[in-house]
Amino acid sequence: MKIVIINSGSSSIKYQLIDMPSSEVICSGMIDRIGLETSNLTYKTAKDSIEEILPIPNHKIGLEKISQLLLNESFGVIKSTQEIEAVGHRVVHGGADFSNTVLITEEVKEKIKQLFELAPLHNPANLEGIIVAEEVFSAAKQIAVFDTAFHQTMPDVAYRYAIPNYLLTENKIRSYGFHGTSHKYVSEKAIGFLEKSSKIITVHLGNGCSITAVKDGKSIDHSMGFGPMNGLIMGTRSGDIDQSVIFYMVNTLGYQLSEVNTVLQKQSGMLGLTGYSDLRDIQANAEKGDVNCQLALDMNVYRIKKYIGSYAAVLNGIDAVVFTAGIGENSAYIRKSVCTGMEFLGLELNHAKNEIRSPQIREINTESSKTKILVVPTNEELEIANQVYDLIAK
Repeated sequence: MKIVIINSGSSSIKYQLIDMPSSEVICSGMIDRIGLETSNLTYKTAKDSIEEILPIPNHKIGLEKISQLLLNESFGVIKSTQEIEAVGHRVVHGGADFSNTVLITEEVKEKIKQLFELAPLHNPANLEGIIVAEEVFSAAKQIAVFDTAFHQTMPDVAYRYAIPNYLLTENKIRSYGFHGTSHKYVSEKAIGFLEKSSKIITVHLGNGCSITAVKDGKSIDHSMGFGPMNGLIMGTRSGDIDQSVIFYMVNTLGYQLSEVNTVLQKQSGMLGLTGYSDLRDIQANAEKGDVNCQLALDMNVYRIKKYIGSYAAVLNGIDAVVFTAGIGENSAYIRKSVCTGMEFLGLELNHAKNEIRSPQIREINTESSKTKILVVPTNEELEIANQVYDLIAK
């Protein structure tokens, strides 16, 4: 069964064509920096590898470009879209309606659309991916896998807010959690590596960032909440902020609520602090002496450390801290900065191992470290493929 996986992030599209149940990756690739003139496109098969820098203004154009690559006469991997039996889509926010993988219907698309306001950087891109895929792969079943599903195991004390009860029972206002597909995949890989059910903190660092406390394979707390904006500092999102700031911006500074939303979602985070949303640019400029970039890096690390400390308390100790996603897997600087000064939690970083890049799961702590420090490459696409196959195979 050939399954196309489309993982639309806030500024990226990861894609894979996977043959199931063998899990053979026929082709894979990514478009990142969507919205910039210097978007990066990669396309890889067993025989070919293509890399381009070109303007990709939005997700629709990016998805159309991907479909053209798959069907290309010279290096494409399919001759007809009829070969694709299913398309699996990562959808960020499932709200209270979706806690499992589902076949996409018009009703499902409408509910995804209704959740735009809760995930404005993601659900619109996710829905765009679905609509384009329905056109390109018209014979395939379209399947949605929700990022919120993994966090449905959070206990009441973690997911509830201290607000009137009717806002939960009638309006479903609670913490849902996000990046669940990634946190589920890497926590399972870490548990397999450690060969025991463990107390793990998974740190997903990309353009969007989140952190999860995982006990015995289940999410018990998570940094994001009702929408994917709070918690850690992100590329363009503020992360945690005093809600009084919102009232001050509206009542005193004269902002409209829509403007506040735009500021906090699209103009804050690392972009607001430095003028750059990509950590690679920020690190490069910090090395050149840019004070704002260095401060932003320090703030980012500080926030991550706070969450690790609080989740260590929730878990009553930790067996491993797991770094994953684009920044978590590739930025030795961020990993080193986070682990520095954390000896009281048993974290001792092996600096030489930390500098090594590898596509495999790896341990970067010293031999004497009481707590394991792992880098686990996430594979949300494979996790989505597994869930899509399980749904169809039933």
